[in-house]
Amino acid sequence: MMAGFVLIHGGGSTAWDWHLVSPLLEASGHGVVAVDLPIEDVDARLEDYARTVTEAVGDAQCTIVVGHSLGGFTAPLVCEELRSDGLVYLSAMIPMPGESFGDWWTNTGHDRETIPEEPYFNLVPEDLARQATDRERDQQGAWMAGPWPGKHPDVPTLGILCRDDLFFPPSFMRRQIRDRLGIEPVEIPGGHYATLSNPGAVAAALDHFAQRIVGS
Repeated sequence: MMAGFVLIHGGGSTAWDWHLVSPLLEASGHGVVAVDLPIEDVDARLEDYARTVTEAVGDAQCTIVVGHSLGGFTAPLVCEELRSDGLVYLSAMIPMPGESFGDWWTNTGHDRETIPEEPYFNLVPEDLARQATDRERDQQGAWMAGPWPGKHPDVPTLGILCRDDLFFPPSFMRRQIRDRLGIEPVEIPGGHYATLSNPGAVAAALDHFAQRIVGS
């Protein structure tokens, strides 16, 4: 049995971020669902984000939820709602119950990291970086000031760090994944947008995880 991957984009982004990863997963026999979250609606809550995803997934079985970057705040909620078989944080924020978006930066020590002026699209081909920038949306959300309403589901969980990530540097991500999930990260090549700079590595890591938890 293969997995149905539920792919959640990061802040200010779109489902297009996954357009190179999705066909690779499908070629390995997996299903894929990726949707645009209602991030431009200031009144939309994380629960609304999660509902947008779960409605798109429907009654799919054997799902694995993947959150990229800010998508780490939504992915666990979706995982719980779908009763998914697995959860993946890809270069993602890993919140703790009751922690706000604003507090995450200081609680994790990210505010002490040295981040370059443009940390997102290193190693992404210029044409893809331009297309991604053209698709950027205005991330809103009063929810960012409030406590995170979720928890880490009791399911097999994977934390992926990207070795060339300038926004969530490898040393930072190793610490976050170990401290907050109690697991060792899987490391792949690529920058923060590894879905665009190294989609093959992303797809391979996800496929390997799926093979481990749901079999073939």
